[in-house]
Amino acid sequence: MIKSMTGYAGSDFSTDNLNVSIEIRGYNSRHLDVALKLYHRYAVLEEKIRKAISETITRGRIELRVNISETTENTEVFSINESMANAYYDTLVQLKNKYKLNSEISLALLSGKNGIIETADPEINPDEIWQVLEKSLNTALSDFDTMKINEGASLKADLEQRLGFIKDCITDIEAKTDGLLGIYQDKLKTRITALTQGMVEIDPARIAQEAAFIADKSDISEETVRAKSHLKQFRELMESKDPCGRPLNFLLQEFNREFNTMGSKAGDAEIAHIIVSAKTELEKIREQIQNVE
Repeated sequence: MIKSMTGYAGSDFSTDNLNVSIEIRGYNSRHLDVALKLYHRYAVLEEKIRKAISETITRGRIELRVNISETTENTEVFSINESMANAYYDTLVQLKNKYKLNSEISLALLSGKNGIIETADPEINPDEIWQVLEKSLNTALSDFDTMKINEGASLKADLEQRLGFIKDCITDIEAKTDGLLGIYQDKLKTRITALTQGMVEIDPARIAQEAAFIADKSDISEETVRAKSHLKQFRELMESKDPCGRPLNFLLQEFNREFNTMGSKAGDAEIAHIIVSAKTELEKIREQIQNVE
């Protein structure tokens, strides 16, 4: 199936004590490349998120932003940085002794130092959060897939039109190769006459034999047959349910190989002109395939 790699989707899901917001953006890439933005507090869920993405997307750069906010009113939790507190207290004691101060080192003085008392994140329930996150993620991925399919339909229509042009080129090439034997015979007669200035009698049988030899070396029927087979396979891949970006790209290389061989073997100006037009269209197809998942 033709799917674009580019797209955007978002999803929000809420419960009584949890809000989850997800944004997905897709860009072209040769491989699956996931850039996940998730607050470190919920890093334990990262593996599940990446797995869910890889099960639905095979290729492209995916930028995923996940915002999670817990609405439950939890009592704030604090922690003591004991190493900092000890170092700070020892420093105060040194100052007190050095300057012979009588004042006490109070709790207010210690706690006033930034970093000694820190706010700690309360523990989370990963399973509970994942239940909500999974629903939001599945919705976003589904909407994202729908957008890629819609854009893929436009890509497919363009590819179909270009494939039709390639088919017409192959038909024209086949039509022109039908009369090549006679053309080669005429060229040989003209060349021999020019070289001998008409002083040597031309043997029709020998001319026919040499022309047949040249025609055999220039035969491109195998290449045109394979090119038509590639056309059929190209369309079958576009109709397949599986992602087809990579196989289409590989098949396009085979297309180019067949036309290159035709060009080197045919030795006919008109056929060469058709091949140039076909290869130009193949390049346009290649550019479009870079957008296909």
